[in-house]
Amino acid sequence: MTQDRITRLEEMLAYQANTIEELNDVVTRQQADIDRMARQLEMLMKRAAQQEADETPGVPLADQVPPHW
Repeated sequence: MTQDRITRLEEMLAYQANTIEELNDVVTRQQADIDRMARQLEMLMKRAAQQEADETPGVPLADQVPPHW
């Protein structure tokens, strides 16, 4: 291999390593966002279920069997 070709390969490798690191950062941020949204969704679902239970007597609507069953 010539020195020029080795230099080009090293540059490509450095560029790819940088790209992988940037992609890893993006994926890490996205996972943190997904985790945060999942916690918020769970909290909202609990809040909605509690509100429904407070407003309607008897069995909550989500737990009722549809009339055609």
